[in-house]
Amino acid sequence: MSSSVPIVVGVISDTHGLLRHEALAALEGSNYIIHAGDIGDRNILDQLAEIAPVTAIRGNVDCISGLTIYRRAMCSRPARF
Repeated sequence: MSSSVPIVVGVISDTHGLLRHEALAALEGSNYIIHAGDIGDRNILDQLAEIAPVTAIRGNVDCISGLTIYRRAMCSRPARF
């Protein structure tokens, strides 16, 4: 019998260069973090990486050099009814 261990993925976005203590506290215990855009400052990713590995997606305010930041791969619109 195998036991499964849950993996916790934390998701955050729109930090715009400010990472609040409440956000850090909410992400504690994450095994992996996704920043979904508008990071604003490289320091934000460094702080998140102290908690868990981070993948970031570039937002419209992100011009951070020296980092691999993924572009948005998909855009969608709500379906028309």
